[in-house]
Amino acid sequence: MSTGKSLYTQRSHNVAKTWLYMAIFIAIFSALGLILAYQYQNVTIFYGALIFSIVMNFFSYWYSDKVALNMAGAKELKSRSEHPEFWNAAENLSITAGLPMPKLYIINDPIPNAFATGRNKDHSVIAATTGLLSMLNKNELEGVVAHELSHIGNRDILLQTIVVIMVSTISFLSQIFFRIGSFGGRNDDRGGNLFGLIGAVIAILLAPLAATIIQLAISRKREFVADATGAILTRYPEGLASALQKISQFNQPLVKANDSMAHMYIVNPMGLSSNNPNQTKVSWFAKLFMTHPPVTERVNALLSIKEK
Repeated sequence: MSTGKSLYTQRSHNVAKTWLYMAIFIAIFSALGLILAYQYQNVTIFYGALIFSIVMNFFSYWYSDKVALNMAGAKELKSRSEHPEFWNAAENLSITAGLPMPKLYIINDPIPNAFATGRNKDHSVIAATTGLLSMLNKNELEGVVAHELSHIGNRDILLQTIVVIMVSTISFLSQIFFRIGSFGGRNDDRGGNLFGLIGAVIAILLAPLAATIIQLAISRKREFVADATGAILTRYPEGLASALQKISQFNQPLVKANDSMAHMYIVNPMGLSSNNPNQTKVSWFAKLFMTHPPVTERVNALLSIKEK
């Protein structure tokens, strides 16, 4: 399989998924607006919710990468001289992958990690922490950069970044809806209590729904694909395998770690135990709630590429 072909295998599928989750986002807020409109006997609420969801989709497409970079506290790398190995790795591997070189950003954090963002390959970014850049050797850094370039080539990055905005918005507004619903809205006490109860139930369900959207939209299989494609780009799977082992030794959260962005990083930035490279077995139930495959499985999959 050629490198170019492997990079673009999932592209069409990911574009379709992006539109699907935009539609789901609109549907969720339209449903909430409809319930509130009925409760308060005001159809304007429904139209407001519908317009809000459409505007948020537009905002997510054009600005979600900037929001993600701001949430991570990332600053643009302006010149090669600041971090020459990072710059050279991105430049050389972009040529190999047939992709435009992404902009590079630095996160001032001693914990090693990295992520990619952007709406397409022509507007893409790779961000890395200072801890990652100081810790990894040349082969390991190339492995991480190749992994992130694979996300860019596969068009994972738009879906990953849009989900950050959608999940954050749903989580925040569900709390507002909870407060509104709790007070009731219709004049009769029975109706107010009923819809207050409905509002509370929906609000309680929306918070886990936000997390579920991440799990559904950003599959763990995608990390395996990016690992494998990155290994093809560098032709040295041991580099990324070693990098993952080093990164996962730091079971501490990033200073600006955020649950809504966890799926974007190369390993979970929240310092979860699933990052432990010495953990040999993870139950199927635990995996349902993980944003990334266990590091041990990823390392074993990479090392198996060499054996083949």
